[in-house]
Amino acid sequence: MKDVKLNELSPAWRELYDAAVAARKNAYISYSNFAVGAAVRCANGKIYGGCNVENASYGLCVCGERNAIFHAACAGEREMVELCVVADTSGPVSPCGACRQVMREFGIQTVILANMKGDFKITTVEELLPYGFEL
Repeated sequence: MKDVKLNELSPAWRELYDAAVAARKNAYISYSNFAVGAAVRCANGKIYGGCNVENASYGLCVCGERNAIFHAACAGEREMVELCVVADTSGPVSPCGACRQVMREFGIQTVILANMKGDFKITTVEELLPYGFEL
């Protein structure tokens, strides 16, 4: 895992971060007030955003990372290469286990963990989820 600052991001990673920040603005957070945005880049270069969507029945809540991936999947995308997730946290936000497994399922390699202050950790799904589930 590598720590970086906003001014150290490549233009491509900055574009992904900006898309995640934009998606975060649409978070439906009536219960926790914890907004999360995510963006996934596909092998063809297209970027799809997602935000967390809460529900009074907490088990039905969906994270921003999975919504970004499912958004891409609904558009017919199957080759996803990198994902950025952002929240207003003290350090870069980390995905839950379910999101890590879904990232693995879709072959995402690079994961950018971020916060709104411009702190980043660059990592991989393998580092976040060693020994992920397989059928």
